[in-house]
Amino acid sequence: MVTNAQAELSAEELAQIERKYDTESAFRPMGSKMAFVISVLLAAMSIYHFYVSGFALIRELLHYGIHLAFVLGLTFLLFSWRRDITVTGPPKGWYYIDGVNVVDIALAILAVSAALYLPLIPPAEAAARAGNPNAMDTFMGSVVLLFTLEAARRSIGYTLPLIAGFFILYAIFGQSAPGILKHGGVHWQGFVDGIYGTQGIYGIAIGAMAKYVFLFILFGVLAARIGLGQLFIDLATVAAGRYSGGPAKVAICSSAFMGSISGSSIANTVTTGALTIPAMKKVGYPPHFAGAVEATASTGGQITPPVMGAAAFIMVDFLNIPLRDVLAAALFPALLHYFGIFVMVHLEAKKLGLRGLSPEEMPIFLKVLKANWLSAAPLIVLVYMILTGWTPDYAAVYAIISCVVVGFLKPNDRMTLPGLFDALASGARGTIAIGAAAACVGIIVGVITLTGTGFRVGHIVITTANDMAGFFAALPLFNYFDLSQWALFFSLLLVAVACIVMGAGVPTTATYIILVSVTGGAFAALGVEPLVAHFFVFYYGVLADITPPVALAAYAAAGISGSNPFKTGNTAFRLGIAKALVPFVFVYSPALLLVAEGFTWGAFTVTLAGAMMGIGGLGIAFSGYMLTHLKTWERWYVAIVSFLFIAPGLLSMAIGLGLLAPILLMQLARRKTAA
Repeated sequence: MVTNAQAELSAEELAQIERKYDTESAFRPMGSKMAFVISVLLAAMSIYHFYVSGFALIRELLHYGIHLAFVLGLTFLLFSWRRDITVTGPPKGWYYIDGVNVVDIALAILAVSAALYLPLIPPAEAAARAGNPNAMDTFMGSVVLLFTLEAARRSIGYTLPLIAGFFILYAIFGQSAPGILKHGGVHWQGFVDGIYGTQGIYGIAIGAMAKYVFLFILFGVLAARIGLGQLFIDLATVAAGRYSGGPAKVAICSSAFMGSISGSSIANTVTTGALTIPAMKKVGYPPHFAGAVEATASTGGQITPPVMGAAAFIMVDFLNIPLRDVLAAALFPALLHYFGIFVMVHLEAKKLGLRGLSPEEMPIFLKVLKANWLSAAPLIVLVYMILTGWTPDYAAVYAIISCVVVGFLKPNDRMTLPGLFDALASGARGTIAIGAAAACVGIIVGVITLTGTGFRVGHIVITTANDMAGFFAALPLFNYFDLSQWALFFSLLLVAVACIVMGAGVPTTATYIILVSVTGGAFAALGVEPLVAHFFVFYYGVLADITPPVALAAYAAAGISGSNPFKTGNTAFRLGIAKALVPFVFVYSPALLLVAEGFTWGAFTVTLAGAMMGIGGLGIAFSGYMLTHLKTWERWYVAIVSFLFIAPGLLSMAIGLGLLAPILLMQLARRKTAA
């Protein structure tokens, strides 16, 4: 059985790795008194959101404002001006109060005041001043704008604030922009009036955080505290540990389970990787491969129901559809992601001749259930309430109540009041950086709305794709597909590249919101269904976590495995290649998303079978092994044939299988000769 004792690194070393690669957890060191004060504020934030979502009625803008006030104020207290993860003790000096700079305390108070200024204005008075703000409105709006940029910089780094700054300059100096991007420009007062409201900072991103995401992150923390994570790891070991290369398959299953309640690639990598990576190395996997398996499996958490990541809840508000439809649409693409990793891991184990876990290393199923079966109750409550039509926030409230009840009822490792307080504070702490990013994204979305950028960028994408399509459609070997089919393919390719490039330095949720906002017009012009378009962008934003040169989940895994980070990132990308294929599949055949328009079980079955064949073929090509080792030309041949399954259909599947048959026959003959 894989236990904590088998982890190669200590808890402090693992925390250091997480702080290094996950900027959202790089909190400043501080003294015990200030830490307690901030923990009280964090717990109060959790209690506020829990109470408002389940038992109180509050004006929407005021709720968003209180949430933003918590986020901005706590950001200045938790994150220092200049982060240094090697510092272990609180800084000292007359201008520090128990490790927190007095300037940051003053900035936190000012940030809270500015965030609450607009929401506390009576609605009638605010409506009268809309479009004609007074000097104080403009000043407070400017303060919130600047503090939002600084909060995002402190908590998630420079990339997103710099992008937001570029959009601000574009809004103000749009008359100097080239070509179709040119617009009349906006003066500062008008710009602040447009951004400092529900079309900007207090818009859809911060709204989803306040209404849904906060509660689901809190649920994930509480569920892990009552033993649900350990139950997942033990069940995964029981299910997959005995087979060839068993620890890698355990990593896939446990990361899928853990990701379903955490929604964070890096946190998932560190949590489960501390146990699975040493176990993979022990049975013979190279360190870089062990780290890559864990990182790739962990990135699936953001696309795995029922919790997923923050983007899923923003999608609910964007598309105005029930959460259960989003979860249903996400189910089979997520399973295909794990299927692709599983294929490559299995082939690698066969190629290296690796063993599974011995009976002595395996947990006993009945003992696992006896120790932690009660921990699954809150997840069952959550899924049941979502599937039966309850709103996501209400379902999360009752799931949180279930976690607390189970925590106090469990006979082993029972939750205490100090433990509950710590969980409430930890849950809120995990939302601060995401909240700052959401507010910063609100600035970008506000500019896009104010300037009509989405339509302009959509036109550029369509024009570029049509030019590329015209070139390829004229070639003799490529004219089997018409101009519109090539235009759709190249438009998708351009958006996919943009998602991966932007996602390399921006959180997944921010990447998703920005690119959906600017490419929505292009997808609409191409006739792509909105749900499909949103999932396409979402999936490629997630892929950035394992795409070099900024593959943060892979780098965190490399820190645990002791391998070369770049080599681990390249291997992780290879293992996650299925995730790069799946979005194209559901664009061409939306039946894979279950709730897309025109769904039929026949189309779904053909699509799923074709996708599995294509993913399996890519797995064989990238691993270089089928029944025996493949030659270089065979790998290229299988990879090219696998792309026939991007647009699944009976004809393309039959052609693909026919083209793969000679390789299979050669493999059978080669294996017989070797035997």
